[in-house]
Amino acid sequence: MPTISRSAWLLVAAAACWVVLLLGTLSQSHALANQADVWPRWVLLLAQAGFAAFVFMYARLQPEGLRGHNFVPLLRQVFWRSLLATGGLVAAMLVERLTAAHTLPLPGNVTSAVSYTVVLALFILLLSQTLYTWRSLVGFRGGRKLRREWVVFELTLGIALLLQLFIWNVPYTLRVVLITGLALFGVYLSGHQRWVAYLSQGQKVQAILLQIGVLTCLLLFLRYLTQAQTDPALLAPASQQAFLVLTSFFAVFYAIAGLLVSFFNLPTADVFEQRRNEILSLQQLTQIIQRGQTAPEIYQALFDSAVKTVQADAAWFDTRPQPTDPTGSQMMPLLHHLTPADVDKLRANLAGLLIDERLEVIDNDLGRSQRLAGLGYHFCSVVVLTLRSPSYDYGVMVLFKEELEGFDREDSSILNTFTSQTVLSLENLQLAHEARVNQRTQDELRIAALVQERLIPKKLPTDDWFEISTYAQAAKEVGGDFYDFLHLPGQKLAVLIGDVSGKGVTAAFHTAQMKGIFHALMQANPLAKNERNRYPDPHRFMVQANEALTHCLERSSFITAAFYLIDYQAGGFSFARAGHCHTLYYHSIKEEVSYFRTEGLGLGIIRDASYEKYVKTQFWDYNPGDVMVIYTDGIVEARDGEGNEYGEERLREMLSACFYQSAEEINTHIRQDVQQFSQGLPLHDDQTLLVIKFKSAQPQA
Repeated sequence: MPTISRSAWLLVAAAACWVVLLLGTLSQSHALANQADVWPRWVLLLAQAGFAAFVFMYARLQPEGLRGHNFVPLLRQVFWRSLLATGGLVAAMLVERLTAAHTLPLPGNVTSAVSYTVVLALFILLLSQTLYTWRSLVGFRGGRKLRREWVVFELTLGIALLLQLFIWNVPYTLRVVLITGLALFGVYLSGHQRWVAYLSQGQKVQAILLQIGVLTCLLLFLRYLTQAQTDPALLAPASQQAFLVLTSFFAVFYAIAGLLVSFFNLPTADVFEQRRNEILSLQQLTQIIQRGQTAPEIYQALFDSAVKTVQADAAWFDTRPQPTDPTGSQMMPLLHHLTPADVDKLRANLAGLLIDERLEVIDNDLGRSQRLAGLGYHFCSVVVLTLRSPSYDYGVMVLFKEELEGFDREDSSILNTFTSQTVLSLENLQLAHEARVNQRTQDELRIAALVQERLIPKKLPTDDWFEISTYAQAAKEVGGDFYDFLHLPGQKLAVLIGDVSGKGVTAAFHTAQMKGIFHALMQANPLAKNERNRYPDPHRFMVQANEALTHCLERSSFITAAFYLIDYQAGGFSFARAGHCHTLYYHSIKEEVSYFRTEGLGLGIIRDASYEKYVKTQFWDYNPGDVMVIYTDGIVEARDGEGNEYGEERLREMLSACFYQSAEEINTHIRQDVQQFSQGLPLHDDQTLLVIKFKSAQPQA
């Protein structure tokens, strides 16, 4: 069985009251044949009150007539309805005139009673239309406070009219106070018609003409009802006539007030004030950058400005964890006239809008889209704004209004300006944070580079046995390569070269540790039983260095190193390799260049006593004119524009071509060849190169 809507029931009730009103009016005018008794007047008054109440309730339940900025179409619609109602009025008056002149063969009392009742119905219908059209115009951008004031006015006016209908002997003073108060209240509400300021010149002329047309129709009804009060055929109750006259007066009075507002453009100052507030809000957001506020303060300023500017009835703001916050914590939602429980329900029903990829989504008719169906909220319009930059999503702001078409182009424009300014503020805040972090990093790197620079030997060891040349270049501010020399008693020289995994401050710190371990281990042992055991051999050095590093080196780090102990008196040297690059050597007697291919595992990879199995000491007798090239992997792994590596073979060929030169010249020759191979590309890795050449004329031991 089909259900009947509440609006339909109101129409049925209004029609029933009108039929009773018609019969009562016929009874009062004795127009019914064989009429026994005149109906009680309270029935007539009750029927009229019921008809007016049901008609107004029906009009109140209808969808809002104003959508967006369709002010002129709305007024045009009311004008045509007024014209249609006035046509009914004119037709009723014409029938009465023709009946009185006996042109139409109709009973005079019946005609007057029917015409009066029809005109009364048309007037109340017209009055309900004009009243709620006026409500739409008054409520445009008026906010929740104005809507509450309108409800108070509406109830007060209805009560006053009903009192006038049922109680004729109202004290004069009370009547004057009530009517004057309602009139002033209506003037106050009329002053809030901000829609006038949004009209163009042509639209303003049309609006004035349409309002004049509606006012003319109301005046015609007022004239008819005033004359009907003295019609002896109707004999209507005095209170009924007073009700109609007072209703007509208010309808005409407020129509004139609306016309004057349109004509003199009174609310323009309010609109300018609103625009001024929007500009001030935007200026406040702009100054956020200069004051260096935090992200929560920026969010709060945006939220307050948006709610105030568009006069939202409710709102909430979900933020995302800040990129400048290392903890990744998320702010609690910002709320306006909502509770966290409300937000949970609304968020579930608006899920489709919240995940939309667009920066702005507007739904100006939530009743039609059924997004909030069953939740019990009176919101009719919603706008969802996403704060997003190309690299980050900052959050989502949702604003609600209780009126239909609550968010127009002006709202959209100013909100987009607010969000764009906010995103800019947040990005600047993030850039400022990154700049501070980078500045701290640069300071740390500068200190680390200074430390590392001071760890590099400034004075190279020189004597009559050999000549030495060094070159070191870090790929970044601070590198991981290191080397050091230490003269030992008995015409011995200890040489250490290494490469710490990683770069930056940590690498510089581990370099300093390794250099400290080197100098500590190469101190003479006073308990040694013979000269040979006073200093550790290369194998023992690597084992002890690995043990020392287990207490200070991160588990993820390791160090490659090569340690050489040159003994001039013995005419040879011993060395051990801990995962470092193979030593390149020129043998002057054999006149050949080759690599020392030895085993060895990096320091810190195995952190127990078993490490000693992975390093070995090698011995070699040098000859006058021999050349030893010690380097880090940045040399052989240098790359050209196509990604090819320099390689060990090319390094061997370079030494074969320049072994006869001095140590400095050999170093320069190799270095320039590596640079030419890389074609000016940035260093792929740190580069360190040591060239030791044993002099052709060795002193007598």
